[in-house]
Amino acid sequence: MMSPVLGMSFLALVLSGGAWAFAPIGGGASTHVSITEKAVLQKVTEVCRAIAESEGRDFTPTGNSAEELVQACLGPKATGEVSAAKFKSALNEIYIQNGQVDRDFVNSPAHHFNSEAFALGRRLITDGVASIKANIQKENFLAARETLGRVLHTLQDFYSHSNWVDLGYTEPYANLIRPDLPLENLADVKTPTCSDCANGGFCSNSILPNILNEKKLTSGYMGILSSAKPKGKCSHGGAADLTSSKAPRGGISKDERRSDNVALHTAAVTVATTATLQLLDDIRGAAGDNNYLRFMGVARSSVVVFVIDTTGSMSDDILEAKRVVYEIIDSKKGTQDEPSQYILVPFNDPEFGPLIKTTNPDVMKAEIANLTADGGGDLPEMCLSGLQLALTGAPASSNIYVFTDAIAKDIELKETIVALIRSTKSTVSFFMTGDGARRRRRGVESSEATFETYKDLALASGGQAISVTKENLPQATDVIIDSSTSALVIVLQRARNPGRAETFSFLLDESLNNITIYITGKSLTFTLKNPAGVTQKQNEANGKLGTVQTVGNLYRVRLATDKHTGLWEISMNSNQPYTLKVTGQSTIAFIYNFVETFDGPHPGYALISGRPQAGMPAMLLVSVLGRKGPASVKVADIALVTVSGSEVVGGTLEDMGNGDFLVTVTKVPAGEFVVLLNGTDVVSSTVFQRQSTTQMSVSKVTIKAVVDRSMEPGKPFTLPFTVMTDATGGSYKISARNDRDFKMNIPGSIAVTTGGNATGELTITVPANTPSGTDVTLTIEAVAPGASDSNYAVLRLSVVTKVTDFTPPQCEMVIVSSVDCPANPAACSSNFWQLSANLTDGVNGTGITSLKHRQGVGSLTHTDLKQTVVAAAFNASCCSLTVELVAVDKAMNVGTCRFSIVRNAGPPSIALSLPLLVCLLVSALFTTSLRDLLI
Repeated sequence: MMSPVLGMSFLALVLSGGAWAFAPIGGGASTHVSITEKAVLQKVTEVCRAIAESEGRDFTPTGNSAEELVQACLGPKATGEVSAAKFKSALNEIYIQNGQVDRDFVNSPAHHFNSEAFALGRRLITDGVASIKANIQKENFLAARETLGRVLHTLQDFYSHSNWVDLGYTEPYANLIRPDLPLENLADVKTPTCSDCANGGFCSNSILPNILNEKKLTSGYMGILSSAKPKGKCSHGGAADLTSSKAPRGGISKDERRSDNVALHTAAVTVATTATLQLLDDIRGAAGDNNYLRFMGVARSSVVVFVIDTTGSMSDDILEAKRVVYEIIDSKKGTQDEPSQYILVPFNDPEFGPLIKTTNPDVMKAEIANLTADGGGDLPEMCLSGLQLALTGAPASSNIYVFTDAIAKDIELKETIVALIRSTKSTVSFFMTGDGARRRRRGVESSEATFETYKDLALASGGQAISVTKENLPQATDVIIDSSTSALVIVLQRARNPGRAETFSFLLDESLNNITIYITGKSLTFTLKNPAGVTQKQNEANGKLGTVQTVGNLYRVRLATDKHTGLWEISMNSNQPYTLKVTGQSTIAFIYNFVETFDGPHPGYALISGRPQAGMPAMLLVSVLGRKGPASVKVADIALVTVSGSEVVGGTLEDMGNGDFLVTVTKVPAGEFVVLLNGTDVVSSTVFQRQSTTQMSVSKVTIKAVVDRSMEPGKPFTLPFTVMTDATGGSYKISARNDRDFKMNIPGSIAVTTGGNATGELTITVPANTPSGTDVTLTIEAVAPGASDSNYAVLRLSVVTKVTDFTPPQCEMVIVSSVDCPANPAACSSNFWQLSANLTDGVNGTGITSLKHRQGVGSLTHTDLKQTVVAAAFNASCCSLTVELVAVDKAMNVGTCRFSIVRNAGPPSIALSLPLLVCLLVSALFTTSLRDLLI
């Protein structure tokens, strides 16, 4: 039995949904998710500890929750709130993709190592790992995480579905992640492998003795649609496996812990966990420690994303954007509010881009300083094209700021932008310094391309559309300073069109800081009231409750630091459209995803890529984060709320433990809605309120597609997709866009029958010069006849160059020179030792590109990496007795050398040769390949 370090919501759903692989029986908890979870958290802990050690600081998590792990990893580096929302979102992305293999590839032997499909299964793993490494190198972390989830499912299934542990092996089969090594001693298709289980169920010792004695590798055959299997072969087993009723009957699966396989099930879980750790360590070696943590979502939550119009009239706006970026960089340095990444997307007409991403603030300063206002001419510009690049290139849940004084020429992208906003849950705010009323071109109504387009997109994302003169723009950009912070949460957001007199209430809890209220609109008045009855009106710039700043159509209310906790009210009065938003900083937050059930032999829950299905209960996976882990919050209710109305529909909560909930809403609100959560902060005993920002709605149209492989430069890639409807059939318009502007062929329409479905194919041609690791965000949209309904699917595809170098760099230890390290640790700092080693990628290798050390505090020097043999020297004090050298070649293969020495009270020894070293080192681990290290 395995106890998860963190009980994620998807884990609990897998248990209740009856997922097959490693399914717990009789109270066990050995699932794909628990195995993945334990390994991922252990590896993140190792990396955080290694970084802390190298920086000379302590790493002391106060508990084993995601929140406490991130706080220990990032907290000591800077002051301020540390949010674990990114980390927990990243974990859920991995877990969900892991589980969806049982839906998307249920009948694929290779994805589960069924039916002796060992070569194909290994190919999935090694191709997937190559894609992950290439994506990380290009900082396309989401695509890498999704692939990791799928790869880990296949890797873990090997130990449950094959006879590896039956053969007595207690360590992973390293050849599964080493394509340069052969898959050895496989039972061929004509070799019988099992005896008949007379009771038709599972029997112990059903594998033939000669298979065990000869160490032949086999796996169970699985038939969902057919009972056919080669003569004498083992079956997977279970009610859904039709082959298990054909002699030899039974099955060898170790997915479940049964009375006949307790020891084997436990062994399979243990080895699968170790194998997961080894694969993660290989990825860590290729990525480097800092990028590995970013890959896992362990990073400061603030990301600055600017989309800037660079046409001739934008000189003042560009100067203001530059000033804001400089202020963010200079004022937030050394705090948790310092952005973890900076993204810049310029747009003009007809050009837009490129997307510039950097973690270096000086690079961002230089890039934005290089922007100049030039070109344009006609009014409309390529604003939405630039925004599309930002939405696909920025991390999920980013705050994106668009500067423009012109309407959008590429108005046809609007629905694609809405789909990307919903998919990424990013917030988009517009700073509009023109009047926006001029027409796009003659004969086209201005309503098609006015600033109303930007207001619609801002509302859909939970952002603001701020209309302001160029002279007053510097006062409006305080919004960017406010939201470029760690642990930003939304307490309340509402919109009214047309406006009306209405009072809105919201809860402020003790954990909230830097509380700010934003109101956009014209000809409005408002009165703010705290729980004690103290009020302040919109015309009181410095009142008893805070400060009110007015610029353009924006009111910015900054509450005083001595806020009152409890129920606040704001009374709005206007007959013009307005929006209301209340934000603050707090580590109490929640993340969510809409999901749907799927049937089959492996039933469970899958992520919904587009809008949830109309006429069905809406289901959400919700994970709540507390200040001191999940035990520090209590959830009272979770509801769907209309932003532009007053409808609130509560959901039924199923508490999965550890702050995770399955929420079922039977009757979904009509129109656009968001998620509202109420609960209690146990730390302060105050009630809290949190709201999502991204608006969602339901649809009777569904579009689905499954990405089963990466794309290769210079080759076309075909993707089947299916359109389904619960409404009237007819000709459904199909459109597709990708953020790389790769050439695509797609049918313009598909005929779908009433209540039926139809399948089409999309082909993307990847240019031959596309760099490996490039990710492509593809949006497919289906529109019902008469444009009465629509839905979309957003997919991430990766471009990976075919790998031909599979051999990792090799290491040869040359000499260790040392004064024997004293037995007394207190005297370690005055004594030193040195290691010398030679590393090479071989004659046919692609060449070493990086050489680093870990698990040791010292200095590493080396000769030019372009040399065939790289000479490395590591120097350390006797306070650090272990070092691991990590070499990565151009193909992202990872080789390591690990050395340890122990304290010795004997006489000093200097310039020891290799034979003497063997005698004097108590522990010296030397590896020349990943096979030896089992990485």
